[in-house]
Amino acid sequence: MRVRRLTPLLAVSVMATLAPGLATTPAAATTPAAVTPTPAANPLDQYARQQPVWKRCAPGTPAAIRCATIKVPLDYRRPGGAKIEVAVSRIRAGDPAKRRGVLLFNPGGPGGPGLDMPLEMRNSLPESVRDRFDLIGFDPRGVGRSTPLSCGVPVAEGSDFLRPYRAKTFAKDVAWAKSIAEKCRTNAGERLRHISTRNTARDMDVLRSVLGEKKISYLGVSYGTYLGAVYTQLFPQRADRFVLDSAVDPTRVWRGMMQVWAEEVGPAFVRWSKWTAARSAAYGLGDTPAQVRKTFRDLVARADRKPIVVDGVPLDGDQIRLGLRAEFFSVKAAADTVKGLKAAAASGAPMNRSAEPVPDTGGIATLWAVACGDDHTAWPKSVERYRADAIRDKARYPLFGDFTSNIKPCAFWDKPVEPATVVNNPVGALILQNEWDSQTPLVTGQGMHRALKGSRLVTVADGEGHGVYGGAAPNACADGAANAYLISGKLPAKNVTCRATAVRGEAADQHSGSVPWLPARF
Repeated sequence: MRVRRLTPLLAVSVMATLAPGLATTPAAATTPAAVTPTPAANPLDQYARQQPVWKRCAPGTPAAIRCATIKVPLDYRRPGGAKIEVAVSRIRAGDPAKRRGVLLFNPGGPGGPGLDMPLEMRNSLPESVRDRFDLIGFDPRGVGRSTPLSCGVPVAEGSDFLRPYRAKTFAKDVAWAKSIAEKCRTNAGERLRHISTRNTARDMDVLRSVLGEKKISYLGVSYGTYLGAVYTQLFPQRADRFVLDSAVDPTRVWRGMMQVWAEEVGPAFVRWSKWTAARSAAYGLGDTPAQVRKTFRDLVARADRKPIVVDGVPLDGDQIRLGLRAEFFSVKAAADTVKGLKAAAASGAPMNRSAEPVPDTGGIATLWAVACGDDHTAWPKSVERYRADAIRDKARYPLFGDFTSNIKPCAFWDKPVEPATVVNNPVGALILQNEWDSQTPLVTGQGMHRALKGSRLVTVADGEGHGVYGGAAPNACADGAANAYLISGKLPAKNVTCRATAVRGEAADQHSGSVPWLPARF
């Protein structure tokens, strides 16, 4: 097939054509010796020569951050064809005399907007880092102000992808998955097939060239770690100082990254039950870990008989399993929630938690374009395979296995234009990882470390939460390692283990009190 034959050439040409002078056409055998060969035209030169116009990002935004728009190819196989826009932001380095280069950010997703990240990260980065780098944010292609893509479906419908397996509702789940795929195909059109992590990494390299930089430094969180890893695979010579916070396992994108949520909640549940049993006087959920676990299972069964009303919404046992999955990684938050659910079930009174609303960040089309298109071979095409997997994994991982293995829109997705990216290179990077991360568990951070042979892994032992760097409870050890690397470019001599500052919420209650009833992404 033509697309397959073009793929190996594309990987070489993209790396070469973004480096002026790297790709040339050798002289033909009949060329006279006196004739100097003419370098081949660089098909991406038109993008590298752009002169972005920097202006205020929006009324009321600080003057320090400026925004611009650049153009990139929709399809890098045809750089002379259709173009799309990528919105970019910048805060200049604080000390021109110390300036090292540019530090790009990605907040995660897929589908997370990043235009505001320089402002958001300015308060987390020390002055010694801010002095050395221009802080660069961007909305990835298809998101926010970067030629946004739409599937024409509400966020709640498009992101309702963690569904429990029930024989009586499976046909409805199949219809939902097929509907999302069809709506995306109809409303997003041909652009959908070109929204991928590989192309976003290529956009980053166009941005590098436009900014006049030989290399980029990078800080990516969650999904952003995979984006950074793909960049190092496509453009190893362009990667300077890469910090990957809460890392994806490149070998598990993306079905495996969902299924790992079910695999790893079991150990988190056991840890939570031990912590809670040791505080039985405060929580009343059981004097032993086994009793605490039984209390939760009984609560799920009870909610199946009579739903528990939380913030005006009646929740059955499956919805409680969904809501608590991530919370079990943060022991105090989960204990508080289960205690409240138990009291509400006993009294019949609604449980009101003053939950903060889940923000509507959009990006549904990008979420599915990336999840389904980055590695389409990860997703079976047989509907019955999903049924069998969900039944199998509900038995293997009873807390959550059916949710992650049930059918997704990717079962009905069109074949992408490129194969999956195999990340396997010696590029240096610093990986930051909490031991108890609900979205990218420790095992996936270790998987990223294996894929990036030149990386170092900083593990926060007993650390809770998704995201390490500059969080609500900063870890001086982990943040210090990242800052030292960004400043000096020197990785630690070996992997580092830091101790958690405190069990999150135990020393100071930092949990918002809201149950994440809508599933989070990466």
